[in-house]
Amino acid sequence: MSCFRLLVGLCQDIEMLARRFWWGQKGERRKIHWKKWVVLCKPKEEGGMGFKDLCKFNEAFLTNKCGATASLGSYAWQSILKSRHLIATGVRWRIGDGQLIRLFIDKWLPNGVGVISFSSGELHLEATVSELINQTSGWWNIQLIDRCFHPPDAAWIKALPLCLTPQSDVLIWPLEKSGKYSIKTGYRLLCDSRNSAENFPQASPGFCWLCV
Repeated sequence: MSCFRLLVGLCQDIEMLARRFWWGQKGERRKIHWKKWVVLCKPKEEGGMGFKDLCKFNEAFLTNKCGATASLGSYAWQSILKSRHLIATGVRWRIGDGQLIRLFIDKWLPNGVGVISFSSGELHLEATVSELINQTSGWWNIQLIDRCFHPPDAAWIKALPLCLTPQSDVLIWPLEKSGKYSIKTGYRLLCDSRNSAENFPQASPGFCWLCV
């Protein structure tokens, strides 16, 4: 599970055996499943039993291997590469000198989505965070920030601490205090993001015409 992407059908078969065991089913004698499996897979504090969705858990394991080396072209390496999107979704930049962080492209704000939502257009698309820092004082250029960004984004930026000593920007995993990826928080992020997508209301075909 930690090196290879399991087939969806295999995960479903294993989960089916787990469900049968949990509800006391023996042989072909069917038992009532009082709760959906997706509910049982929720954390206990959310009303579930903390069981694991094997497909998501497998993906969280594979993401943990993204920094490991493997022979190019092997199935294990291909499995690991397919899980890199989880890192891209959850990772954030911690600001040092701001030279490496693209202002409008990279995730660096602690506002949920991680990116700037609105700009006046004064700064170019490839601008870096370093352009918002007063190089003399080493602190934010407050006037420039207030002039260029929507008030909520400006408030987020000005609340971010800056290093007193010169340091490089660093990519971190903000769901852990250590800043390092963990399988536990990777799995939680997968569950939260996919549950949000499933609960998002789908627009009807007629709605699209109303928007034209």
